[in-house]
Amino acid sequence: MAVSDNTKGLALAVASSSFIGVSFILKKIGLLRAGKGGVRAGGGGYTYLGEPLWWAGMTTMLLGEVANFVAYVFAPAVLVTPLGALSIIVSSVLAHFVLKERLEKLGILGCVSCIVGSVVVVMHAPEEHMPSSVEEIWNLATQPGFLTYAMATLLLVATLVVFFEPRYGQTNILIYLGICSSMGSLTVVSIKAIGVAIKLTLDGMNQVAYPYTWLFVMVAIICGVSQINYLNKALDTFNLAIVSPIYYVMFTTLTIVASGIMFKDWAGQSLSSIASELCGLITILSGTILLHTAEEGATNSAGSISWCICLSSDNLLKNVEEDYFAALQSSPAPV
Repeated sequence: MAVSDNTKGLALAVASSSFIGVSFILKKIGLLRAGKGGVRAGGGGYTYLGEPLWWAGMTTMLLGEVANFVAYVFAPAVLVTPLGALSIIVSSVLAHFVLKERLEKLGILGCVSCIVGSVVVVMHAPEEHMPSSVEEIWNLATQPGFLTYAMATLLLVATLVVFFEPRYGQTNILIYLGICSSMGSLTVVSIKAIGVAIKLTLDGMNQVAYPYTWLFVMVAIICGVSQINYLNKALDTFNLAIVSPIYYVMFTTLTIVASGIMFKDWAGQSLSSIASELCGLITILSGTILLHTAEEGATNSAGSISWCICLSSDNLLKNVEEDYFAALQSSPAPV
């Protein structure tokens, strides 16, 4: 019995999400182990490069990305892309059992909202136009719209790295993930150009001679390394159950925006599709707020101290109260 292309694409997409979800766990364990013997990644250290489990996580993530890339060969993006949300479920479940990172009910609701919003945005995204050459992609990349986006992204990343990371990087998850996701959106459009070059070259139209091909390769490497670096810092500093969904939401949203601007994906789109995408983005934002609320609630609960005095006598309670108020009255007035 012949297997349809859609079934192959579905299987590859599910395998990709599983690999990526597992990779978050392996990298997290590797970062924790590396942090015990040196400077943590969140503090600027790179001792995790000598940790086998971290490399196992990177290898697993690479396998997931390759499977995801091949899935697009067999199935349309509307089928493959939403299944990327399965990696959040895989990593959250494994984090609960392996890393003992508890996700509160409000956080679960936030995860669901993020997944639903992302699925709505992706499912109503317009069909992509496949360029016929790397030179055509370069022309798209040098148009004013995408140049503005690229410059704004680089300016945002520079601002976050120079001014905000030293002050708030260890306390605000949006700093590391903002840098990671912003660079990731540029990574994706560059990798898409490389993929087109490989496909055209295999079809007999050599794209290796074009300098634009190698320029896209260089951009993909620089942005990809930066993306991985700050994702490691986020994983080392914050709970995986919070990092995974927020990273997925921010990365997916910025990638859709970057691809839409560069490849004119929204040209000719119906009003109902645009409205659906906006509703999806609002749902994503709501889910992100819920996740932050859940994380803050868990932190406050862990940091609070409850005092309990067990008394067997009313006189003892009275003495405690009298001593307390006497101490207040005898305290010197503040200057």
